[in-house]
Amino acid sequence: MKSSHQKSSSSWLWLAGLSAAAIATSVWRNRRGSYELTGRTVLITGGSRGLGLVLARRAVAEGARVAICARDEEELDRARRDLLRYGGPNAQVLALARDLINPLEVKALVQEVEQQLGSIDVLVNNAGVIVGGPLENMDARDFEDAMNTHFWAPFHTMQAVLPGMKQRGEGRIVNISSLGGKVAIPHLSAYSASKFALVGLSEGFRAELSQYGIYVTTVCPGLLRTGSAENADVKGQHEKEYAWFAIADALPGFTMSAEQAARRIWNSMRRGDAELILSLPAKLLAGFHGLAPGTTTDILAWVNRALPATGESAIANERRKGYEVETPLTKSFLTKLNRDEAARNNEN
Repeated sequence: MKSSHQKSSSSWLWLAGLSAAAIATSVWRNRRGSYELTGRTVLITGGSRGLGLVLARRAVAEGARVAICARDEEELDRARRDLLRYGGPNAQVLALARDLINPLEVKALVQEVEQQLGSIDVLVNNAGVIVGGPLENMDARDFEDAMNTHFWAPFHTMQAVLPGMKQRGEGRIVNISSLGGKVAIPHLSAYSASKFALVGLSEGFRAELSQYGIYVTTVCPGLLRTGSAENADVKGQHEKEYAWFAIADALPGFTMSAEQAARRIWNSMRRGDAELILSLPAKLLAGFHGLAPGTTTDILAWVNRALPATGESAIANERRKGYEVETPLTKSFLTKLNRDEAARNNEN
């Protein structure tokens, strides 16, 4: 009896220890830094919907002066009204339609934000595009568009805000990359290649800018429930490509809510962290890839065999938006979480 009692006590102690460790890890991971957003000017690219909009909501709710930019003026107008509701009667929100691929437009964007809201304290490079499909259905344009949006646009915006940040001796830059910038994901070759480039750019800038009091944080989210799936482009067997993408983007346990991601991102910015990988599955895959890159790639090669085959139809190499190739499967309970987020985050 005594032995049984000792084993039971030991088990409870183990459980208590594991619970305490889990709580301590959660508290540590979500701790806030000292760099507050109140009274700061924040520029968020791709801020009209999805994660960018959720980040903007938290910033304006904390008393920041917020500028968002994107290409769609109607989306921007809806987002601006949304942010004014979140920020209250004293909120300062600026929404500008700009092409971030054009360095002259980026320079004009930064000048206009500074004229209307003040010097930019925080830059969040969030604008993104996704083209999913088999490599055989991808072309040079897909890679060029991804590089223009995920590499050159952040480069131009960082170059535009850096003179002011250096002069003031402080600043924060957050570059939203992806797990795809750590591990090349099948059927997302252009996206992954450009996000890898952004990780290198972001880390290089951090190494050279910290001497000026400017901290660059590289964020690599895994799957997020932002509602953005329906605005992604797919090629190949369009309906099948969109189906696996939309369902994967809504799986409980493997995906993180946009609100949770935004909270973690802002806390990471406040602390001046070098890197933030979001979601446990993403951390595990990135960590395994770091230890055994060849094995990881071989495993993903097997995953690739389960994905839709190369499209052979006359339109297989054409891009289609997710919402254009919906099926009963992608409108089912399997994607409900993401569809709810789409309605909430200006993705429809």
